[in-house]
Amino acid sequence: MPKYLQSFQQLFLFLLLGVTTNLFAELPKKPTDPKDALFRSKLITTKTEGHAVEVKAKIKGIQHLYLTVSDGGNSYSCDWADWALPRLVENNGNETRLTDLKWEYAKSGWGKVQINKNCGGRPLRINGKDIEYGIGTHANSEIHYKLPKDHKFVEFRCLAGIDNGGSDQQNGTQSSVQFFVSERPIDLPKLSQIQQGIPVVDHFPPDQFTLPEGLEVKLWAKSPLFFNPTNMDIDHKGRVWVAEGRNYRGKRTQPDGDRIVVLEDKDGDGIADSSHVFVQEKTFISPLGVAVVDNKIIVSQPPDLIVYTDINRNAVYDEGVDKREVLLTGFDGNNHDHSLHAVTVGPNGQYYLNFGNKGAMVTDKDGWQLNAGSFYSMKHISGQPSSDGQVYLGGVAFRVNQDGSGLRPIGHNFRNSYEQAVSSLGDVFQNDNDDPPASRTAWLMEYGNMGFTSKNGLRRWGSDKMPGQTTQIAEWRQEDPGVVPAGDIYGGGSPTGIAFYENGIMEDRFGGYVISCEPARNVLFGYHPKIKGSGITLPERDIFLTSNPEKNFAGADFASAGRINGLINLFRPSDVCIGPDGAIYVADWFDARVGGHGTRDAGQTGAIYRIAPKGAKLSIPQFDLTTIKGQIEALKSPSPNVRELGRARLVKAGNKSIPSVRKLLAHPNSFIQARAIWLLAKLGENGLKIVEDQIDHEDANIRICAFRALRHENHRILEHADKLADDSSPAVRREVALAMRYLPFDRSKNILLKIAQGYDGIDRYYVEAFG
Repeated sequence: MPKYLQSFQQLFLFLLLGVTTNLFAELPKKPTDPKDALFRSKLITTKTEGHAVEVKAKIKGIQHLYLTVSDGGNSYSCDWADWALPRLVENNGNETRLTDLKWEYAKSGWGKVQINKNCGGRPLRINGKDIEYGIGTHANSEIHYKLPKDHKFVEFRCLAGIDNGGSDQQNGTQSSVQFFVSERPIDLPKLSQIQQGIPVVDHFPPDQFTLPEGLEVKLWAKSPLFFNPTNMDIDHKGRVWVAEGRNYRGKRTQPDGDRIVVLEDKDGDGIADSSHVFVQEKTFISPLGVAVVDNKIIVSQPPDLIVYTDINRNAVYDEGVDKREVLLTGFDGNNHDHSLHAVTVGPNGQYYLNFGNKGAMVTDKDGWQLNAGSFYSMKHISGQPSSDGQVYLGGVAFRVNQDGSGLRPIGHNFRNSYEQAVSSLGDVFQNDNDDPPASRTAWLMEYGNMGFTSKNGLRRWGSDKMPGQTTQIAEWRQEDPGVVPAGDIYGGGSPTGIAFYENGIMEDRFGGYVISCEPARNVLFGYHPKIKGSGITLPERDIFLTSNPEKNFAGADFASAGRINGLINLFRPSDVCIGPDGAIYVADWFDARVGGHGTRDAGQTGAIYRIAPKGAKLSIPQFDLTTIKGQIEALKSPSPNVRELGRARLVKAGNKSIPSVRKLLAHPNSFIQARAIWLLAKLGENGLKIVEDQIDHEDANIRICAFRALRHENHRILEHADKLADDSSPAVRREVALAMRYLPFDRSKNILLKIAQGYDGIDRYYVEAFG
């Protein structure tokens, strides 16, 4: 080798060694057990003398100084904390103010870490006394200093206590913090679990769940593949897309913004083994919705509904290659549970979604404006009509075309429906949470007023509660005219994701089954909806999956918010989805607390479980989307958003797809029949004629579905309505009444009179269908 190359090689190795050494020197420090801290305070509360404790920690020879504040294991409510008069002391008594040094990083559970100010930006004060200098923060907090090389410091001293910014609040007596000084970062997840008396685990053991006989639960994925799942969807390849909420309610643990993460089981063993980020944005603060529709990934991040088009289909958002579009904007409630939620594709190809009572002022691509406010938020537009002249209040469910046009509300006046499930028949199911103990699961009749606030949106239910009314009746205004039945009211809770099972490996038992997550009760409820009169009821509430069969509730607004009863209360299901393999997937937020805008899981862990018949050999169906046969197979998928791959392509194929689609009308599963009906209505005159024949079907659900499909295509509505106005089924007549709502009275009068003659005098849905 020439000498100049030898010299170059030596120089390169020297530089590489130096760089490598520096890299290793800067690697993150391994967390330390809390009991090994240099200093550990007792739990400081407003009952502690002076609301503070003196800190002395030996630091001779250490290079890294970590200052940690935990919430004491009982949520971080009002946990404002100060490191007062922090100083580094030498043997000779000389002192250096820690505030004169620059930290490496500083994290706060709320607000921000500040020098000489509390986390809210006001002067430092502990127990009413001003603090000359110090560091203000909020549990859970971590501050890292790298001390000067060859420093002579032997001790760290300060006064550590509760800032008046927390203790002076209305709930200030809840303030509780614990201070740690250490050479390595404190293992906060372990500390949190120790403080709460929780077994140090990162998921609930699958074999300890209670579920229907013949089914089994398996762990499909867990942290660190992802963290804090707020919502999920499953694509046609069986990949699970997760919206993370690590920055939920001021927890800035993800400074670059929350993420949409893609999980995959590449080796097919039933356990996810791969994870990567699809997109991460600084503006993502606990997005509550992710939907995957072919190569479009739809993220619900207020104020926006964002559509990413993955042009190169590599499941990674490549700026400059892929497309990012704000489809709709104007949803209030950034980082708020009561805001915009996830998209579901309906059987007609439209997006269905909702928002809670944070409200919205949204204009679609046609210029049609939706206004929705109430006393809770957007009060300035409460009672103002939308573009159709109607008033919508609080939380609203709506549908919109995939290009952002054609937005129309389908129900309103919720408190906070977290998500909706749309059946292939076109029925919408949702849950809704409470202030007092009146959470519910319900069928949403189109245009239904679900009764949370007054007609002008400005009065709370308690203001209008009448003598003798129960909370459940009063909160949902069940004795007010113009309000539809509330559904299944089951008490205190915080319902989240919801799904509707139609076909697949469990359809013999669970075909037509609503599954609703209730994290406050550590359970997934199940319902078999039934037509009763003109409405759809949920007569029996099943316990589909639970970690807590004895119902020892805790860690929720309605039950022992500050404590838990052990591992059983950590299962907090945030979403449920039907996979293309026919299995049921459940995302678990895994936390000791739910509701109250707080969390207590410092590790922000999560898990995804898969539920299927015992011993079932599951696989992800493969289909060729370039052929009509493959498109039909996609349309038959158990997974709602996967069906859209087939539906959209079959519509594009036009008349040549009709023979194959028509065959589905003879399918033994009525939901697959319904998918064919909606699709045929999109295939021109030939398809519409076939749908018109279904108006005479023996099954009332199919007659309703056919009428809905024809109505969506605006095809001979009055003619079909007149025929069905005296149908033997009150549910069919209800659907006809709904279709007449915004037609001129001189055109609908005779039809409405005919429907009115069928009223039995007691059916509330029937009355409200008239509007």
